[in-house]
Amino acid sequence: MINKQFERVLLALVALCLMSAGASAHTGEGINTGFASGFWHPILGWDHVVAMVAVGLWGAFLGMPALWLLPVVFPLVMALGGAAGVMGMPLPAVETGIALSGVVLGLLIAFAVRAPIWVAATIVGVFAIFHGHAHGTELPEAFSAWGYAIGFVVGTGLLHLVGIGLGFLTRSEAGKMAVRGAGGLIALVGAAFLFGVA
Repeated sequence: MINKQFERVLLALVALCLMSAGASAHTGEGINTGFASGFWHPILGWDHVVAMVAVGLWGAFLGMPALWLLPVVFPLVMALGGAAGVMGMPLPAVETGIALSGVVLGLLIAFAVRAPIWVAATIVGVFAIFHGHAHGTELPEAFSAWGYAIGFVVGTGLLHLVGIGLGFLTRSEAGKMAVRGAGGLIALVGAAFLFGVA
């Protein structure tokens, strides 16, 4: 059941990526002009990458319904944070919140924390606000806010899928240890950003 759902989601995302390649070739006004910039923004920033992979990884570790719920909650709430950033609404300690997301999510995975679904969704949602706000404030003026937002949501979704894919390793005991080790690595990367080492 999970494998079929995963295959469907993966196929849908591949189709979106193929459509985006053509869409990003256009210039001028409209929804397509910011897509590529928004898409690459989360993928090229390691502070974003580790947290977004961690969301998928933790969701896979927790199993159903967290497997699909956490990767849905994060981009939805992130889009709200992005809108706040575009509108210029202040949010204190954005970079600290982003770095802490890697530390906290990584530690939750490393210590195999099995939080109730509402707690997990709340933690993911809170951190999503910081990531979204950062994306929104960095919107290039020449680009469509809608295209940029769709781009960073799709890019984020792909990173969640990477985490979910790695999370399937938890089906074996050795895989569980590898996933927990990945959580520790994610926490270390988050800590490096938190303390200004990265």
